[in-house]
Amino acid sequence: MTTDPPPGPGELAAEQDERAWEEARAARETPQEAEARAHLRRSEKAAYLRDKLEEAEQADAEAAAEADG
Repeated sequence: MTTDPPPGPGELAAEQDERAWEEARAARETPQEAEARAHLRRSEKAAYLRDKLEEAEQADAEAAAEADG
């Protein structure tokens, strides 16, 4: 039995980007103000996580480039 390697920062960032978009859409579409705020907050959190994961991916790439040359 083989297991897939864990997703890298780039893959996780893409997932968070999709989550941010979906939550922002849900915030726009819900008629309930409290529910819209909750969706908006989830969207903001996913965008924050996406940004941090992109930073980690960039740092990994820079470290690999330094190690190579």
